Amino acid sequence: MNRFGGVEAGGTKFVCAVGTYPDEPKVVSFSTTSPDSTLEEVIRFLQDASPDAIGVGSFGPLDLDPASATFGHITSTPKPGWQGFDLVGTISRALGVPVGIDTDVNAAALGEARWGAAQDVADFIYLTVGSGIGGGAVVDGRVVHGLVHPEMGHIPVPHDLARDPYPGRCPFHGDCLEGLASAPALEERWGMPPTELPAGHPAWELEAHYLALALASFVCTLSPRRIVMGGGVMRRKSLFPIVRKELQRVLNRYVRSDALLDGIDRYVVPPGLGDRAGVLGSLVLAEQAFRDREAKGSATRPMES
Repeated sequence: MNRFGGVEAGGTKFVCAVGTYPDEPKVVSFSTTSPDSTLEEVIRFLQDASPDAIGVGSFGPLDLDPASATFGHITSTPKPGWQGFDLVGTISRALGVPVGIDTDVNAAALGEARWGAAQDVADFIYLTVGSGIGGGAVVDGRVVHGLVHPEMGHIPVPHDLARDPYPGRCPFHGDCLEGLASAPALEERWGMPPTELPAGHPAWELEAHYLALALASFVCTLSPRRIVMGGGVMRRKSLFPIVRKELQRVLNRYVRSDALLDGIDRYVVPPGLGDRAGVLGSLVLAEQAFRDREAKGSATRPMES
């Protein structure tokens, strides 16, 4: 059995795994500091484990075009020091094995599709709500890339300044979804982190409103069969019923499906893999990279006479 390495590259920590799943892989994490310091620890861990391939699910935006000179680079991230960093190249040069890369949310979606809450559907969305907001779409069993990759956290949402005068904190767009509904936005608006906001605080109704507006847009554009919501903010399980109810209100029965009515509790769901969705999904990326390398090698071998 091949041994795969996975890296979930996050804004606050890098979670790394080596092994296979469902057999429990070895998992460690390192704080996200500077690129050089963080990758030094990641590479040391991976070198000790000697995987056959590595998958990376990373914060972004990313250059995912294999024909691009900056393929595998982090591009216009607001995270200081990481703009333009060659993530794939750094790992590939150090390990000398195939490296697959995708966004952190696409990796989490792959994990949920393989082992989690989306095993029974071919069309779904994975949305993470934490230090940032991002989403991955799976259509007919394949993650969507397109021009670059989806940036679901940066869609504009209606902002009632009378109800919510907070201007938003996204350095690019101000009051986009991430600028209004991420964990840092909640803390900045209310003066305490989401983990300390009590049940019944008006923060949660407003948060559910913004998230439901975004989900309604995704329902109307991509028509997913399920929406999986993870990330630190969504650990507040009492938020799910409020989001579901608000999504029904915003859609106002326009999209006629039992899944959005009586089945709403099974339509908007937490990840089946919990906080491990991203790092386990990176093992799927590693497996794909390994198989791609094997397929290319087979195609170039001369036929035996």
